Amino acid sequence: MLFRSSANELIPKSDLVQLLQHGEMELVSRMPYSSNATFLVNITNGDLNCQGIYKPLKGERPLWDFEPGLHKREAAAYELSEAMSLDIVPPTVLRDGQFGEGSVQHFVDAVLDEHYFNIYENRPELHDRLRAMCAFDIVANNTDRKGGHCLLDTAQRVWAIDHGVCFAADFKLRTVIWEFGGEELPQELREVIEPLVESVPLNVATLLSSDEVFALQERAQWICEGGAFPIDKTGSRYPWPLV
Repeated sequence: MLFRSSANELIPKSDLVQLLQHGEMELVSRMPYSSNATFLVNITNGDLNCQGIYKPLKGERPLWDFEPGLHKREAAAYELSEAMSLDIVPPTVLRDGQFGEGSVQHFVDAVLDEHYFNIYENRPELHDRLRAMCAFDIVANNTDRKGGHCLLDTAQRVWAIDHGVCFAADFKLRTVIWEFGGEELPQELREVIEPLVESVPLNVATLLSSDEVFALQERAQWICEGGAFPIDKTGSRYPWPLV
């Protein structure tokens, strides 16, 4: 997969990850409307450059149900997406920045007025990507899949962002993606979920607690044994606000 740099050059994913990890990082601005301190940054390494989203540990607001370290969950979400061969989470690394340890994710050049609801309604050809996101959220136990956390970039590719409150050991799924409830789980998704029942990749597991790893395996087994996307019979498993 190729990504566009700030200079509109195409960069292989491996080179982009190295740029995010080792490039010189310059703060551009603080992102508005974020629950935690979140910064737009420019990253440069030689002739390569891109923009990223920097979420430092020091900028996290305390949560009663998640330990400090949400930035590690951002990285774990990317690694899980890669392990499942879904390519729905932008490249994300852990590194130091101007405010210390944090996560840095490749900035998605998104179409600003697009989100899950109008993508689902108007772009049926992208429904398979949304199904993949739905399955990912179940396995990752995403507690905050708002419509605005589903982006459509200028190349018409769907991306999933904001995964700081995923991977809890207790089942906390909150998502707007319920339109596929009751549908049979596609074989191509079953094939990438089933290996997680036996083993969670080390680069995911080392970012989570042992209880969280075990719970991830249980969720993978649950959706595979059920054979279908779940239905929210309570009508309460939605985040707020919805977008």
